[in-house]
Amino acid sequence: MITDPALAQKVHYFFEWSALMTGLLIYSVRRRKAGAPGLLAPGSFPPLLGGLLGAAAGNKLAFWFDSSIPWSEVESVWSLILGGQSVVGGLLGGWLGVEAGKRVAGITIRTGDDYVLPVLCGLIVGRTGCFLAGLHDGTCGLPTSVRWGVDFGDGIPRHPTQLYEALLAFLAAITWPRWHRWLTRMPGSAFRVMMVGYLLWRILVDFLKPISHAYLLGLSGIQWICIVGLVVIMMGLTRDLRRKAL
Repeated sequence: MITDPALAQKVHYFFEWSALMTGLLIYSVRRRKAGAPGLLAPGSFPPLLGGLLGAAAGNKLAFWFDSSIPWSEVESVWSLILGGQSVVGGLLGGWLGVEAGKRVAGITIRTGDDYVLPVLCGLIVGRTGCFLAGLHDGTCGLPTSVRWGVDFGDGIPRHPTQLYEALLAFLAAITWPRWHRWLTRMPGSAFRVMMVGYLLWRILVDFLKPISHAYLLGLSGIQWICIVGLVVIMMGLTRDLRRKAL
């Protein structure tokens, strides 16, 4: 386990960018196999750009909301921009960005299913980096007495919540062909089902993590973002199911 803060930060950045590149590579290969236009094609670039910008903005906004850092404690603008990430915010922000890009490009079909495997594989790579970065990443769980607890360098066994998430993403990825086949009648629903599963997972697993700032009902900012996201997604799924039944 990495105990040096400077090295841990470098490892985290490496795996963070590796996760992004892995997702983009898988997305590009799958589009090419399907005969879809390249990522830089006029109709494809706006959603891609919107997704990247939305993810970048979302992960920062969600992190700031979750940590609730007082402005008086902010060292500099760069420390505020570079410090801290949120997968939940990145996914939700990226989703909104893609939808905005599709509107700009005049795309009306559902494209979310194309992002499922890239997102899952990106999670596997990214959470592996979080695990290696240990305490300095801020994503490990609370102290525990379970046999698989991991000492991240402070002599205290903790829940390896990063590996829990990486394992969940791996299981979802290898079973993707099967559960995707069940949802082919509703294009775009596989992505929303994945998001529902991930947001539910984050609400539950975050009870095993330290909370930097508790909001209503003692829940963290990330948990509340997940709850709001779930409500919006379920409303959309319900609306689509009603249209399908008509």
